[in-house]
Amino acid sequence: MFVSAKIQEYFLFDNPSYPSFTNKNMVKILLLSDTHSYLDDNMLNYVDQADEVWHAGDIGDVNIVKTIKKRKPFRAVYGNIDGHSVRGRYPKTHRFVVEDLKVLMTHIGGYPGKYIPRIKKKLMAYAPDLFITGHSHILKVMYDKQLQFLHINPGAAGKEGFHHVRTMVRFEIHQKEIKNLEVIELGKRGLIV
Repeated sequence: MFVSAKIQEYFLFDNPSYPSFTNKNMVKILLLSDTHSYLDDNMLNYVDQADEVWHAGDIGDVNIVKTIKKRKPFRAVYGNIDGHSVRGRYPKTHRFVVEDLKVLMTHIGGYPGKYIPRIKKKLMAYAPDLFITGHSHILKVMYDKQLQFLHINPGAAGKEGFHHVRTMVRFEIHQKEIKNLEVIELGKRGLIV
């Protein structure tokens, strides 16, 4: 089933048991990327601790989405390895607001000082408070002093790629502020327990 990016936002909270985050004091976010069709019980433990899960692309198998969405609200963008089943559900670039924090998320976008041209235009036009990318499999948390926002690449949570350690990031958003940011190390890529 194809769902456009505009309509897709309506399906964020498709489980009626999800709490409403309107006027909530704090939202706990789990940010992951580059799962490449891999999801284990350890990762799901962190999913269960979050209020929302955001995925910065290269999801892989659409069953990853289905499994997470049964547990928590889910936002995502598609990545370069994602097929039609993921691309039909999620946009290439996603902008949204949580707790008054403006977020721009895409899979391939670069990082402070090295943005790709397509994304640089969007960053200038949208002026996010938080810019999220994936793709590189390299964990980065950097503040862009020139454009005045935080950039996060959570690294790669999956076991495909050249990264040595599988990572995710979690943080809290409270009244437009990012707090309690933590890097979650899931173990060495080659040692799946």
